[in-house]
Amino acid sequence: PPILHSSDYETPVPVPGGINTAGAEDSPFVTPDGQTMYFFFTPDVRVPPEKQLIDGVTGVYVSHRSGDAWSSAERVVLQKPGKLSLDGAVAIDGDEMWFASAREGNYRGVDMWTARWRDRAWRDRENAGEQLNQEYQIGEMHLTADGQTMFFHADRPGGKGGYDIWTTSRTDGGWSEPVNVTAVNSDETDGWPFVSESGGELWFTRTYMGTPGVFRSVLGPAGWNEPELIVSQFAGEPTLDRDGNLYFVHHYFRDGQMLEADIYIARCAS
Repeated sequence: PPILHSSDYETPVPVPGGINTAGAEDSPFVTPDGQTMYFFFTPDVRVPPEKQLIDGVTGVYVSHRSGDAWSSAERVVLQKPGKLSLDGAVAIDGDEMWFASAREGNYRGVDMWTARWRDRAWRDRENAGEQLNQEYQIGEMHLTADGQTMFFHADRPGGKGGYDIWTTSRTDGGWSEPVNVTAVNSDETDGWPFVSESGGELWFTRTYMGTPGVFRSVLGPAGWNEPELIVSQFAGEPTLDRDGNLYFVHHYFRDGQMLEADIYIARCAS
């Protein structure tokens, strides 16, 4: 099980309700109101991506909270009929969705795309553009509450090693030159960022004692403080609601092979 290292949270438990299954639930994103969760699902992580692409099941799902439990998840279709794509890593900013996708029209094998919520569906899907995908090489990302600044991970020149966390801000013509968030990056892999709604906390994943762990950095007068380990042992990809409840993915391994993944919650203790 995951190991909690902070008194700010209650012991992590699997999210109750209709989200977790014997398959792999991964890359969660919870909306600020804590009522809707998007995540990636595949029935068997041992199946290679090229077969996941055509299985008709793997992709983005959504669940809604009712009381303390979550509803059975439903598939979110982000592709035209007859076309194939492998989608995941959702981040929501108001009526705009950002998601990772392997599909036609990419600059790389996997690009970030956007969609708009319109007429009760995610429509107007388009590639996030050459600047972000090819020039900046963005990976999984999250936007600040005002939608103006993006935190993302990437293996770019000038980093400290492996993935680092970077920021870029919207400009009239696109996005500013990325800046390395040096205060939180290490020579390990640092990625899968999440910024709290207030903008005062930066959450991310870093390897700790050989497996992924969830870390938090708090914004102080001089910038981002030294990151603090919150949850370890195959825990990663944090996302929080505005009440401070922490959601993350926990991977299950046996004999060095990942078998499945579930989404956990560590409720805010205050």
